[in-house]
Order: sequence, then structure tokens, then C-alpha cells
Amino acid sequence: MAENGATEAQAPQIKMSVLTQFIRDMSFENVMAQKGVSGEVQPDVNVQVNLDAQKRAQEHQYQVSMKLVIDSSSKDKETRLFLLELDYGGIFHIEGIPDDQLHPFLLIECPRMLFPFARRIVSDVTRDGGFPPLNLENIDFVQLYRQELLRRQQAAAAQAPAN
Repeated sequence: MAENGATEAQAPQIKMSVLTQFIRDMSFENVMAQKGVSGEVQPDVNVQVNLDAQKRAQEHQYQVSMKLVIDSSSKDKETRLFLLELDYGGIFHIEGIPDDQLHPFLLIECPRMLFPFARRIVSDVTRDGGFPPLNLENIDFVQLYRQELLRRQQAAAAQAPAN
């Protein structure tokens, strides 16, 4: 028991809170309404997600942004229905995370906390734009993070001089 207590005492105390969330930028282009397209259209939705995190001047504060680009076209790809771009951010107070784990924490856990709010905005905007509400599927931020690491490794390997 004493060993367990000593181990628990050595574990860092992680503190995390969301200080604020905000829309940095948003654009909704309702192409279907502008062109006067009518009739039944089978939509095909493409969602791109980009994440960014940076340290703020205040100690233990980080800003994380999630950029969603949602392009909806008809299944035949001849008609764009709408284009929605959302840059959604959050400011987090984080303490107790080891430096080697901070980067994945910022790009996995923080976006995971922001996502339900961004999903709600997307649903409301598409509904208010005259479409059925678009309810985004959950995003696997762990997989997204791994894909980005792999992409960076491949880019670095391609940039390395061949000897």
C-alpha cells in the first residue's frame, strides 16, 4: 500500500480548463440558391479538417483552432450545393502535462472538446441555409494526428538530400 501511495503522489496533477470558445471565421456559400437549382438532388459531402495549436503569452495558456471545410455537391459532381468554411477556436489553460505529451494533447484532446460545439454550428448553418441539418460524424482525432505525423515524416524524407 505504501508503494502505491508513493507512486500516486509522484504522478503529475493535470489541470485543464476551457477558458473560452469562439468562431474566428465562417463562410457559408449557398450555391444552389444562387444558381436557382431546383428538384431532388442527391448530396455528396466532403469534410476536411485542419488543426492548429499555439502557445499564448499567458503562462499555461494555449489556443487551438479547428478549421472545417465542408463541400457539398450533387453525387454526379456537376452541381455544387454549398460550401461551408468554419474556423472554430478555443483557449485552454493546461498544466501538468509533460512536454513530450503536450503536442498530441493539444491536437487530440482539445479538438475533441471543441468538436460538439462546431458540429452544432454546422448543423444550424446548413439548416438555416435551407438544407437538411448536416450532423457531422464523430472525428477520430487520434487517427487524424497519426496521419499528420506520417505526412510530415514523408515530406521531411522527400526534402532530405539524396547522397
